[in-house]
Amino acid sequence: MNTGNRRSTSARRFVLSTLRRASYFFLLVGVAAASYAGYIVADAEIYQAVEVCKLSHLAPLAEPHLLTIGEVVGQIEIPSLALKAVIVHGDSPELLRRGVGHLPETPMPGEWGNVVLAGHRETFFRPLRHIHSGDFITLRTFSGETFQYQVESTRVVSPTNIEVLKPSNRRELTLVTCFPFDYIGPAPNRFIVRAFEVAPTKGVRPRTAA
Repeated sequence: MNTGNRRSTSARRFVLSTLRRASYFFLLVGVAAASYAGYIVADAEIYQAVEVCKLSHLAPLAEPHLLTIGEVVGQIEIPSLALKAVIVHGDSPELLRRGVGHLPETPMPGEWGNVVLAGHRETFFRPLRHIHSGDFITLRTFSGETFQYQVESTRVVSPTNIEVLKPSNRRELTLVTCFPFDYIGPAPNRFIVRAFEVAPTKGVRPRTAA
């Protein structure tokens, strides 16, 4: 009887010890995940603040500028959504983590054609869930120019639908983010905002690298 009790007590201690170790492990994993998420948010906020400060102190360029991947294009602002974010040239995961990405194969703001910007639905482009036709979008470039667009339409498409990236014979702006906005994990669709330029500004425009 005593032997059986000792075995039962030993088994309970083993189970409790295992549960404690498991709880410590998952606690450490949770702390590490929270720390990494905090780092990602802080890094993006610091990057945005620094680049906005740089843009506000830049003098207009006298000559065309050849953009490289990762270089700051300018800033996007949608007053109706309180959305404001730095635009970087490129669309890699690393760049989209820090800002809104300008797809390199599309025109620059103010140029003829379809300017395409992409952003994450969890961060910079999350406010797009509330955008409406008629809303105004302002793009400010590092060259000192300001371009204004008006939202024409919104729609949801599949990730394989590349029609939204096609060239245009007018000055347009396309914003792309994942959809649904509250989806957990890789979202199955894309949310598209289409706008047209309403206030063109003359001046020197940056050019992308070939």
